[in-house]
Amino acid sequence: MNTVGALPCFSTLSSPIFPRIKPSFLGFQIPKSIVRLPRKSPSLVIRSARTESKSVSLGFRAPDFALSEPLTGKTWTLQDFEAYPALLVMFICNHCPFVIHLKKGIVQLTNFYMKKGLAVVAISSNSVVTHPQDGPEFMAEEAKLYGYPFPYLYDESQDVARDFGAVCTPEFLLFKKDGRRPFELVYHGQFDDSRPSNNVPVTGRDLSMAIDSVLSGQRVPSVQKPSVGCSIKWHPEIK
Repeated sequence: MNTVGALPCFSTLSSPIFPRIKPSFLGFQIPKSIVRLPRKSPSLVIRSARTESKSVSLGFRAPDFALSEPLTGKTWTLQDFEAYPALLVMFICNHCPFVIHLKKGIVQLTNFYMKKGLAVVAISSNSVVTHPQDGPEFMAEEAKLYGYPFPYLYDESQDVARDFGAVCTPEFLLFKKDGRRPFELVYHGQFDDSRPSNNVPVTGRDLSMAIDSVLSGQRVPSVQKPSVGCSIKWHPEIK
């Protein structure tokens, strides 16, 4: 099996995972310009469901993909990460409160581990029909605003989400690579126990322990708490 979290105290990021990382994002304010949203049809009713990531068998091979990065226009594929010993694939979006709760922690964690050799990619698969605020233009603004150190890719067809078995945001899949073997899934679980309303500090503990194990050549525990978040917003015609 395989679980995630308003903007808590980031002093806890000096824990198992982040040896002396200073909380440089404290006091961060989101400019009003980023809040602007396209006007939605008054007849469109949008519901958001709390969803857990489904069990994807450990050992599952990372499927190939070719997705555009709205910020740069570059197309990324799985082959771009072949030289790395491990790859973290995150399904996120702009609007989900569970993702918003973790954004600063995600940036700090990925900055820390990318310097240690971890490859990271984030993917947004939400329908812009129901959630235009998750579209490419806003993804580019988001990536620039938060200083994402990883490519933030747009899955317009939603085929990549299906291929990875993703159902919620945020969702974290950690793959390891042994030599010429394909990337194989070793962790499909939560960032940590923090949620937007439970007052548990964001630490990234669960995910960081898995990354530490992979980068040090140790086995990742098979008992993993599922990630919890908003359901991926599938296109209206697909139900």
